[in-house]
Formats: sequence, structure tokens, C-alpha cells
Amino acid sequence: MSSPNRYTDLADRLHSASIHVLRRVAREDAASGLGGPALSALSVVVFGGPISLGRLAEAERVRPPTMTRTVQGLDASGLVSREPDPNDGRIVNIRATARGTEVLQAARSRRVAALASALRPLGEPDLRTLERSAELLEQVVSS
Repeated sequence: MSSPNRYTDLADRLHSASIHVLRRVAREDAASGLGGPALSALSVVVFGGPISLGRLAEAERVRPPTMTRTVQGLDASGLVSREPDPNDGRIVNIRATARGTEVLQAARSRRVAALASALRPLGEPDLRTLERSAELLEQVVSS
């Protein structure tokens, strides 16, 4: 039987490592010309859109006025478009443009390449361990 501290200690280590990994790969974001919050919002729109401004603000855990400014910048850059909701004309949905999807995919590819580069020095046993760990983390977050 495992002690409760074992779970807490492991959760703490995973939390810390996750933050460090994300910070390390986020260095690649400058090449996109967008800041982290704009890229994050664009990601939600690309993978979950079209989406209302209110739902986008909720997903990004910001207030609607903050998201309005972010969306205005994305719209001005041609990365998203705004369109009326077909069921409620008072609502505006945000949709990624083809260019927005391309910019996001390129940013994601740069992040993944940076992480892949960091993994290259690892040996086969460590790579297998990380592959299994990724599987387990995917199970944990999907349950």
C-alpha cells in the first residue's frame, strides 16, 4: 500500500517538471510573432472553435474585456475571423482562419522540435520509460 505522501510528492514533481518543460519550449514562441496569451487563445480557437468570445475567455481564464483585446489583435493579424452565431445573433463566434491555423501549427512544430532535441541525448531505456510515462499521463488527464 502506498502512502498518501507518495502521491503528493509525485504530483509535486510532475507539476514542477511540466512547468519547466513548458517554459523551455515556450522560448520558441517568439518566432511566431505572437505572445503566449495570444498563441494560447489561438490554440483554443483552432482546436475547439468556432467559439464565442465568452467561452474563449472562460477557457483561457481571463475576463471578456481582456479576451476582446486579444481577439482584436488576432483578427487584425488575419489569424481569426468573427462571425455571427447562427442560432443567436447577439453572439459572435471566433473562427481560426487558414493563416491562423498555419501560424499555430508552425509554433507547435517549433515547440515539439525543441523538446525532441532535448530528448535526443537519452538512451533507449529512458525513451521507453518516457513513452510509457506519456501514456500514463494521458490516461490520468483523460479520466
